[in-house]
Amino acid sequence: MKLFPLLAASALMAAAPAFAGDIEAGEKDFKKCKACHMVVSADGEEIYKGGKTGPNLYGVIGRVAGSDDGYKYGDGLKDAAEAGFVWTEDAMAAYVADPKAWLSDNGYTAKSKMSFKLKGGGADVAAWLASVGPAAE
Repeated sequence: MKLFPLLAASALMAAAPAFAGDIEAGEKDFKKCKACHMVVSADGEEIYKGGKTGPNLYGVIGRVAGSDDGYKYGDGLKDAAEAGFVWTEDAMAAYVADPKAWLSDNGYTAKSKMSFKLKGGGADVAAWLASVGPAAE
């Protein structure tokens, strides 16, 4: 029967993570973020060297917003954390485009420490962050 291999292939494709953005482009676009953010795994592996002004973005996709230990978040992300909001690739892409607008649009206090707006490539950066996070290991 030729149906079984087709079904098996379909199941594998459905189980694979779907990235809306371009991972390679996202890694390049992350250079705009590294002035404030780093990506360092829980065991200390430096995936992307960057600043410490903003929180470590390792594992941010799939993590509750405003929950990185050791970082003092603005009121908007504190509200999101209290609500239990979990970052998705789509939400991260929208947030980096305009943090204050995203917070306001989602019912949180429109106060963010992040003043930078990523004009393009948010979906790519979010896809890259998801690809280097713990689920991808």
